Amino acid sequence: MVRVVGINGSPRKYGNTFKLLKVALKVAEAEGAETELVHLIDYDIKPCIGCLCDDQKACRYPCVIEDDMKELYDLVLESNGLIIATPVYWFSPSGIVKNFIDRLTALENMVVVDGVSWVEGKVAGVITVGNDSGVVHVLATLYATLNGMGFAIPPWAMAYYSQEGNVLADEKATLAAANVGRAVALMCKHVKHLERKWYDAELKDELAALARAVEDEAREVERSELAKRKKIFEKALEKAFATDG
Repeated sequence: MVRVVGINGSPRKYGNTFKLLKVALKVAEAEGAETELVHLIDYDIKPCIGCLCDDQKACRYPCVIEDDMKELYDLVLESNGLIIATPVYWFSPSGIVKNFIDRLTALENMVVVDGVSWVEGKVAGVITVGNDSGVVHVLATLYATLNGMGFAIPPWAMAYYSQEGNVLADEKATLAAANVGRAVALMCKHVKHLERKWYDAELKDELAALARAVEDEAREVERSELAKRKKIFEKALEKAFATDG
């Protein structure tokens, strides 16, 4: 059994964002996952205060800020995967989603405290909804952020809708959301029992040797490539002078 938590970042608990997220969770259940849907609007999530910029090790679970995020941290830690669904507000995720993502840094930054991000290897999918442009931009931003925290993102774990009207009438968007749920559930099963870390801070011990080897290879390629490029430039200049004459 794997556990998938759906994060609804819309204050409208009944809107298109909720609908696509619910479709995804139902399909995850059909794949054998246990699911839970969370409405972020029901929680007091204060903005991140950036304490890691003062002392990097001060940013850690359960965060120095006293609010409802502690409950959400525990939901994330007890899950195998998240599906984050957000409306698009001015080319960005909703404010409550941004606060939630920023505050997840307390779990990611445990890599500095004890050597591993506490969300490393958990699976993530993203759904974005808006009646204007920006849905793909927001989706890409969340993808990059979540992956940078250590989340694994499977193929097809994205869905978006950028029109007015009931999203459930749009077969393409609904099918995409269904496959977000399926992809996240399947990936959770695959990575659940992996014992090795994905991010290895100890690779820094090998960086000097790696850098020397890469620099040597780059210089060797540069020598041969510059000769070829010089001939191309010379031929272009000859043609230009011939045209000018």
